[in-house]
Amino acid sequence: MAGKDRILVLGPTGAIGRHIVWASVKAGNPTYVLVRDTPQNVNKPRLVTAANPETRDELLHNFQNSGVFLIQGDMNDHQSLVNAIKQVDVVICSFGRLLIEDQVKIIAAIKEAGNVKRFFPSEFGLDVDRHDAVEPVREVFEEKAKIRRIIEAEGVPYTYLCCHAFTGYFLRNLAQIDTTVPPRDKIFIQGDGNVKGAYVTEADVGTYTVEAANDPNTLNKAVHIRLPANYLTLNEIVSLWEKKIGKSLEKIHVPEEKVLKDIQELSFPNNYLLALYHSQQIRGDAVYDIDPTRDVEASEAYPYVKYTTVDEYLNQFL
Repeated sequence: MAGKDRILVLGPTGAIGRHIVWASVKAGNPTYVLVRDTPQNVNKPRLVTAANPETRDELLHNFQNSGVFLIQGDMNDHQSLVNAIKQVDVVICSFGRLLIEDQVKIIAAIKEAGNVKRFFPSEFGLDVDRHDAVEPVREVFEEKAKIRRIIEAEGVPYTYLCCHAFTGYFLRNLAQIDTTVPPRDKIFIQGDGNVKGAYVTEADVGTYTVEAANDPNTLNKAVHIRLPANYLTLNEIVSLWEKKIGKSLEKIHVPEEKVLKDIQELSFPNNYLLALYHSQQIRGDAVYDIDPTRDVEASEAYPYVKYTTVDEYLNQFL
């Protein structure tokens, strides 16, 4: 039996990159990460930090102890990037929103290296070819879509990973602003609360990403993570939470006009988070049909993966 593909993760200490690294190690893929000598200083929103408390140095130490290969390099150093890519078969990028357009440098390095079987650009959210998001989220989605078009034009083999809503950003606070735990008294609900959303833990995103990386059937397709037990309306999620805490919450429904006004008036990160919530909870950007010629539904392709359900996830806050 042939050995598993070697996987390089770019952005390995980020909110999703760390989980892809661990999933790759668990799956038995030889795993590589690109590490800069001087990491960028990014002031992360409280919600992100709460969901990912492990520091960069702690992660790198644990990676190394687990057999992960640490490669010194930098996305802005073309030759170091090419040298790193030549050592692997699959490249998975998990850069944050500020570095999306810089992925053209990765594409150029992949083209020069000439050995990559698959590139996963940094998506890990809603399908950027199927959305009706507003600013400031729309600009990021359009940047991601632009990267897709460049990949396709350059003939780079790819897989796009559409995971929708991270539980760490959307569920741990039930889509409330300025809190990192679910509410116990009242909750603000965008719209009527009856629009389906798709939720998944960051760890499960890592698992499904590596499953897709090891699956030849996902070549040049988009993989969509809409798990049956986690494809829920906010009203359904609130009902689950109310049963757990044994009380009903006061529900304040916010009309779309007010949500849009708040997005315009708030500063980052709240305006960005509110726009993400709006995209899923009002515009229904997680609701669409699968096209088998270009899409793969993760739960159907990998039914053996035991994922964390919304119901299970909420238990940690009791």
